[in-house]
Amino acid sequence: MIEVEGLSKIYRVADKQPGLSGTLKHFMRRRYRDVHAVRDISFSIAPGEMVGFLGANGAGKTTTLKMLCGLIHPSAGQVVVAGHQPQKRHPDFLRRITLVMGQKQQLLWDLPPMDSLRVNAAVYGISDRDAKRRISELSDLLELGEELTRPVRKLSLGQRMKAELLAALLHQPDVLFLDEPTLGLDVNAQARVRQFLADYNQRTGATMLLTSHYMADITALCPRVLLIHQGHLFHDGPLDRLASRLAPERHVRLELDAPVGAEAFAGLGRLDSCCDCEVNLRVQPDELTAVVAQLLERFEVRDLEVNDPPIDQLIGDLFRQGSV
Repeated sequence: MIEVEGLSKIYRVADKQPGLSGTLKHFMRRRYRDVHAVRDISFSIAPGEMVGFLGANGAGKTTTLKMLCGLIHPSAGQVVVAGHQPQKRHPDFLRRITLVMGQKQQLLWDLPPMDSLRVNAAVYGISDRDAKRRISELSDLLELGEELTRPVRKLSLGQRMKAELLAALLHQPDVLFLDEPTLGLDVNAQARVRQFLADYNQRTGATMLLTSHYMADITALCPRVLLIHQGHLFHDGPLDRLASRLAPERHVRLELDAPVGAEAFAGLGRLDSCCDCEVNLRVQPDELTAVVAQLLERFEVRDLEVNDPPIDQLIGDLFRQGSV
């Protein structure tokens, strides 16, 4: 459904010094520099697959989505979405995709969502009968009722987002590009949007590429993730494999019956802390079974926990490092 090979995007931006003198110099002799937003990324997404797309602000996520939608042309590489080259913007291609951006809206602010839905139906050539049926089905799934007849400006953010999803899906697209669809929503509204997207995928088999800064969206919906970092594709695969790649050690927390000196844990992984009866270790996965067995044999253990570091913490650490 989506095939990307060697995709790159380079922006040529003006390199101007601040101040009046910088402006005058730039006016007389313009200088430019190249910004590599996306660097030679390749991936494929099968029909019906739900894939998460992760990256820091400025990593190239939205630029990639815009190239997949045909909003901007790639500088290099090949893209095929639903059998079409997006940049050609063929009418059949535009009917088969949709783009939902959490920070932008297509609904008319002073009109009820129903009026915008009628406009969308006319744009996509949907008959009145089919439009009414689809609106009824989607509004039931999204739990929208009288909200469709109230001006958009009077709706809550969660209600507005659900109405935006209804408008985006009215023409029954095969490919959904979702750019932070739960942005700014409360916990309950986020959960309802996630459940709707999961149900919609099951019912229609639509392909979805989802970007989000909320890891709950990704873990709930996407068995596979793409991680883009500084324009490069850093990871393509299951989320748990990404966690193993970013944190090759497991965290072991012990609660003992009596305090033990730090020297007692020599050779049992890497000691993070040893305070009174609580001990924290980091252990390589292939050594975990043996280390846990030795801990239980040597000490009077009241409680033992083995955990992976939170995936959002690991990804945040990667972004803060600035390199991979």
